[in-house]
Amino acid sequence: MRPPGAVDLGRGAWIRPQDMAWSFTTARGPGGQHVNKASTAAVLRVRIADLGGLDDAAVERLRANAASALVGDGELLFRCDLHRSQLQNRDTCEGRLRTMVSQAAVRPKVRKKTKPTWGSVQRRLEGKRRDADRKQSRRWKDEG
Repeated sequence: MRPPGAVDLGRGAWIRPQDMAWSFTTARGPGGQHVNKASTAAVLRVRIADLGGLDDAAVERLRANAASALVGDGELLFRCDLHRSQLQNRDTCEGRLRTMVSQAAVRPKVRKKTKPTWGSVQRRLEGKRRDADRKQSRRWKDEG
């Protein structure tokens, strides 16, 4: 059951705000004096164990899908410095977390093996016969 005040991550998943470890640092790249002075880059750390509403299979899918964001033992790390605003970078980090968790929450469809239809088999074989006849007609014929 989702506790009051929890952050909704979609598809029944949630996390408590106190389990989201935020830190802010100066951003990289161009931006002049602003980029050197303002701590606008957001860094979000979340332990997978603190995520609620996910079954064991979804947690395993999250570990597999989020391998690039996985640090240490079961901790997800998201860093964003795309925007000049700390708030926008923070929202982008939360969005990335939501995307990964909601993708992991979806159970992939199991592929059912199918057989080709009788008609498609016949069309394939007829095409092969036609190609073989065409190539046969190109051969050198012995007069002997």
